[in-house]
Amino acid sequence: MKTRIPELRKARKISQEELARSVGVTRQTITSIEVGKYTASLVLAYKIAKYFNLMIEEVFDFEEELNNG
Repeated sequence: MKTRIPELRKARKISQEELARSVGVTRQTITSIEVGKYTASLVLAYKIAKYFNLMIEEVFDFEEELNNG
């Protein structure tokens, strides 16, 4: 799944570690989401979007998942 997390983090000067701590996961989880190796659960996607004060669909691109599933 495509995500804007790296772009959003860089714009706000937030590390993967800081984001991970704020949403209750490991830095490795954030890394895996950013590179597309792991798909965030709905709850985690919501927490990440809320952290950036955005809607889920502004952070994650679900179109590919919907078209393949």
